[in-house]
Amino acid sequence: MADALTKLLQDHDWLMADGATGTTLFNMGLQSGDAPELWNADKPDNIRQLYQGAVDAGSDIFLTNTFGGNASRLKLHNAQNRVGELNRLAVEIGRDVADASGRTVVVAGSVGPTGEIMVPMGSLTHEIAVEMFHEQAVALKEGGADVLWVETISAPEEYKAAAEAFALAGMPWCGTMSFDTSGRTMMGTTSADMVKLVDGIENAPLAFGANCGVGAPDLLRTILGFAAHGTETPIISKGNAGIPKFHDGHIHYDGTPELMADYAVLARDSGARIIGGCCGTTTDHLKAMREALESRPTGGRPTLDDIAQKLGGFSSSTDGTGDNEPQARKTKRRSRAE
Repeated sequence: MADALTKLLQDHDWLMADGATGTTLFNMGLQSGDAPELWNADKPDNIRQLYQGAVDAGSDIFLTNTFGGNASRLKLHNAQNRVGELNRLAVEIGRDVADASGRTVVVAGSVGPTGEIMVPMGSLTHEIAVEMFHEQAVALKEGGADVLWVETISAPEEYKAAAEAFALAGMPWCGTMSFDTSGRTMMGTTSADMVKLVDGIENAPLAFGANCGVGAPDLLRTILGFAAHGTETPIISKGNAGIPKFHDGHIHYDGTPELMADYAVLARDSGARIIGGCCGTTTDHLKAMREALESRPTGGRPTLDDIAQKLGGFSSSTDGTGDNEPQARKTKRRSRAE
């Protein structure tokens, strides 16, 4: 029997995911250094509001407040023994919101990186990584997640460990990596490398793609890289809302709803089938993205110059694959309101 996400992908050309978890929770009073996952138990109404905001804005998929819900991350807050509890609570809240929406909304169990470096560069072994990911996966499954969603991964070895853990848990999954250094992840993976990884992995994801990074233009260049390889696996695009700036004691992203509406349409036309936002993306951004996706006709695949003219220039002249268009970097950045 097909899972909820597969069914939606079969029936729709594109789906809209959610926006920023951290930005939203900081706006609710979460303090820097605090573990957002503790709010699943301590402030469940806030987490319900987080999910409800995405659903009301038109998201077909929202990620649970469990990005740092593995034992390694929770250990920093002396909560490593609460992995099961905190992950289950996050999904149970989300399940209530999705089931009350009156339509099919996918609850995706968010799984972030362990925060450790894998061998041989670090001390994290494949076996321990699988164990940590599996512990979290089981709890997310018990809570009622439709799909697991590993995100912001830099190392292919960690991506593979998550895939193995999700297979052990018997759960479908999606997975994105963060490309933030001249079109590469922190550990050097390019868009071409990721396509090869996804196509060759034993427990393949339902969809794959990119999230976060250094800005929407760079992320869309990576999306174009995925599409250029002719992969049949649906592509995910979750870009940040503009560029981060320090303002009044906290980080503020300068991307307007209008800019994110342009980003969403460009992401769709670049080949993405699941389109959402990452850092800085609020419900106002999501509403504008949904309206644009529904009202603007599908266009041809954009060039790098098209992307630069609408969203601003790229942070580097290369995407890491050798397919460069340096002139796009020189295009004048469109002004953005604070």
